Amino acid sequence: MSKPLEGVRVLDLSHVIAGPLASFYLAQLGAEVIKVEPPLAGEVLRSMKAGADTDTPTGFAAINAGKRSLALDIRTQQGAELLRTLAASVDVFIENFRPGVVARHGLDYDSIKAVRPDIVYCSISGFGQQGGWSQRGAYDHVVQALTGMMMMSGEGDDAPPIKVGFPVIDVAVGMLSALSIVASLHRRSREGAGQYIDSSMVQASLMLMYPNACAYLSDATPTRRVGNRGYTGSPAADTYRCADGWLAVAANTPAQFRKLAAALGVEELCSDAQALDLDAFNAANGFVVPNDREYVAQRLQMAFAARSATQLEDSLSHAGVPAAKVRKLEEFLHEVDTTHCVNLPDYLFQQDGCELRTRGIGFAFAQDGGPTPAGAPSLGQDSRAVLTRAGLDADAIAELERTGVIRTREEAPLA
Repeated sequence: MSKPLEGVRVLDLSHVIAGPLASFYLAQLGAEVIKVEPPLAGEVLRSMKAGADTDTPTGFAAINAGKRSLALDIRTQQGAELLRTLAASVDVFIENFRPGVVARHGLDYDSIKAVRPDIVYCSISGFGQQGGWSQRGAYDHVVQALTGMMMMSGEGDDAPPIKVGFPVIDVAVGMLSALSIVASLHRRSREGAGQYIDSSMVQASLMLMYPNACAYLSDATPTRRVGNRGYTGSPAADTYRCADGWLAVAANTPAQFRKLAAALGVEELCSDAQALDLDAFNAANGFVVPNDREYVAQRLQMAFAARSATQLEDSLSHAGVPAAKVRKLEEFLHEVDTTHCVNLPDYLFQQDGCELRTRGIGFAFAQDGGPTPAGAPSLGQDSRAVLTRAGLDADAIAELERTGVIRTREEAPLA
């Protein structure tokens, strides 16, 4: 079995999370990804090593596993020319500099298209390639603030904004960029045409909030801060404090609400007109509609407070009511390891004599083509091999290294 993107070559000029995550997907799906980095210190994530003596710390290695490193200074004329030479033999070109930067070095879409007419070229930025804000710098939490994501978390209009606790937009734009690249490669295989992709953090943020954005654009429906409540608005789709922790419950339908009420011993709520819209509750389908949300919430909160979240998670789940005790990430991962409650892929990358472990890339193929065990490369690990394959001899490579255009390390030759 082969991997789906075997035979695809990628030049990746991106750094930090969004672009490298996009090319990580391509690498794990079988593409050859050549990561282009500044020769002096490499890309910035290599420096986040927490005192470890390595240029492949875990945060870097996790999203750069399976790639090759070409340490090359694109700011020099020779470096830019070399990259254009390499671009003639690749299928995909990725960059995430501020709009206009790569054009100064002759590495923009038009320049790369001139040497590879069917190139799939993906530019990743904060605000897109056009528009008044295109030159602004962008980081994940800044875009969360700008696009309203921070004001969708938390409770009440007067409460402080709350960011999502991890770089959710960076991850999303990486996933969406990978999707757009794979779609463009499929179109190219059918029609022979390349593609230019303008992928931005703002677009990814709006996609993460897609239902809410569409509701406002179409019906002028304002957003609401719903805290830890569920999307449907059911009074029993919320997160409750129990005797041994917190429990998230999604009793969205009348059938689910009845099961929850029985488990909590508050069956009378199912016929309480103060609590619920009984016409809606007794209809053939639909969600639970409260008449007095605060009254229902108080009754449920009192019932949950006297019960065990651990026991309720088990009993409600078996009854068909989605429920989960609130866990930390490390608690969940440990539970998966020790109980096998969820069947997840287990990816192991060989890194600096150790193993870097992940739980896959978000999905599993039945016909996967085998593991991809290679970890992230050291800076310049593959420079010599990549340039030799491009036609440069040993003397030319040595001169480029002497002048600081490239950096090399001892490495195995490309197959």
